Amino acid sequence: MAGRALWSGVMSFGLVNIPVKLQTAAREDRPHFHLLHAKDESPIRYERICERERKPVPWSEIVKGYEVKKGEHAVLTPEDFKQAALNRSETIDILAFVGGGEIDPRYFETPYYLVPGKGGERAYALLRETMRKVGKVAVAQVVLRQAQHLAAVTPVGEALVFTTLRFAHEIVDPGELDLPAARSVNQHEMDLAGKLVDGFAGDWRPERYHDRYTQNLLAIIKTRTKKGGMPRLGQLAPAAPTGEVTDLMERLRASLADGRRGARAAPARRRGRAPSARRRHRGAA
Repeated sequence: MAGRALWSGVMSFGLVNIPVKLQTAAREDRPHFHLLHAKDESPIRYERICERERKPVPWSEIVKGYEVKKGEHAVLTPEDFKQAALNRSETIDILAFVGGGEIDPRYFETPYYLVPGKGGERAYALLRETMRKVGKVAVAQVVLRQAQHLAAVTPVGEALVFTTLRFAHEIVDPGELDLPAARSVNQHEMDLAGKLVDGFAGDWRPERYHDRYTQNLLAIIKTRTKKGGMPRLGQLAPAAPTGEVTDLMERLRASLADGRRGARAAPARRRGRAPSARRRHRGAA
């Protein structure tokens, strides 16, 4: 069942305007927990305590401040936030069409479905199928909740998926990290590792993967409500390795060597049986 639209407006590029609505494309289904007093299971209440006076402060006396340096804040008023805010937009503006694989995965944030509004079905389908045919993704911008958002619009099945994007300045430069250089790997090692990757190769089938942790939590919750019993828990993952760090290349070589020995052993066994049979035949003669 379709949920309530989070936003309604038009998607625009050039002289084309398509009425659309934004709807949720992902849901959070992990259990949420409340903090309780262990003695009587009463809910725990949060209070806003002034660090200097050590007493609760009502909302009417609370303001927002940005720490400019240790212990010093710039206090902003509600009028300041209104002045900085952008007017709510009724338009998703398509800025460019880029290659489907050009957007770095680090930029993607939250997905939504774009659903055609009344009268926009034909134009919606035409845009979707054209983007699919030419292998393009639309880069768009929109103002939601008084904040500007960048987004990618992608055809997925019968839907256009609107995924909010991070801005470039929000991405951490990997140059700040201590990472090994490509020249530290030689071709022979890559060939061995490639065989390992090939052994795990397969199609992307998300239905194969399950949130075992949440399933286990729900099983434990069920036993608690029944006041007894042992929950049936699934294995989350292979046991964590212990001891020293594994030398990947040594493991690969050993694994490949075992495979070759096994391949040589089978023909040898077959060759060994045949002479034995001939010898038995000559002995019988």
